[in-house]
Amino acid sequence: MNMKTTLPPSGRIGAELSGLDARHMTPRDAEHVRELLYRHKLVIFRKQDLSKAEYVELARKIGRPQIYFQKNYQHPEHPEIFVSGNVPDEKGRKLGVAGTGRYWHTDYQFFEEPLPFVMVYPQVLPTTGRGTSFIDMEDVYARLPSELRDAVEGRNALQEGKWRYKVTPEDIDKAIVDILAEVEKLVPPMWHPAVITHPVTKTKSLYVSRGFTTRIGELSKEPSDELLAKLLSFAERDEHVQTHTYEPGDILLWENRRMVHMASASPKGEASLSFRIGIYDDLPFYVK
Repeated sequence: MNMKTTLPPSGRIGAELSGLDARHMTPRDAEHVRELLYRHKLVIFRKQDLSKAEYVELARKIGRPQIYFQKNYQHPEHPEIFVSGNVPDEKGRKLGVAGTGRYWHTDYQFFEEPLPFVMVYPQVLPTTGRGTSFIDMEDVYARLPSELRDAVEGRNALQEGKWRYKVTPEDIDKAIVDILAEVEKLVPPMWHPAVITHPVTKTKSLYVSRGFTTRIGELSKEPSDELLAKLLSFAERDEHVQTHTYEPGDILLWENRRMVHMASASPKGEASLSFRIGIYDDLPFYVK
């Protein structure tokens, strides 16, 4: 196998792998991929053609695949695969959930044990809106104005998943307030440091997002809202955003600790289908 690694220019994320058939990736290849992730935050596999089972096996070579906590997102044959899209299965049945992740977030941010790695393998690409955008929050933290860095350092941030919950057929006839209460029992609000330290690189990243962060700890509501708004406004500046536009056969694998991401919106009516797998590297998500 003639695997070639193309590294990103200075100040950019993303190492690209070509000449690699992921079905035949060796333990040594997998270790190389993990090293690239810790160093460059994103790895792009080009020109892959994997079955669903082979895709799950690729995830197992990299780490420990996660099974998402809501069954309606899971692929019926491979629960490790989180299905995002509007394309039915071979029997015409609804498969997964459409329109996921179209806001800045990190996956599983509202859980006690968030996801270190996330891997996405598009199956059906729309003609437009075929990308994922990223913000490197390690770089954002390094660039924060000193007054914002001083204000957030040492504080916690509250992460809540209930506000992004998508209703299911089982929710019919339920009041919104009762649906939210049920979701909050399933995924209670979770505090994490607003600035986290990476377990391998020991670098710091801002760990807040517009999707899930609702409060900065140790502050009353108004100062918390003001600080969070300033942090998010700074992070989401155009100069901090990098977008990957998918080509057929692309698989993206990224470090979920240090980046927020957002899926591109597809025009209404266009077919779109992606398979996502969350992966644990079995290291602490952050160290203190």
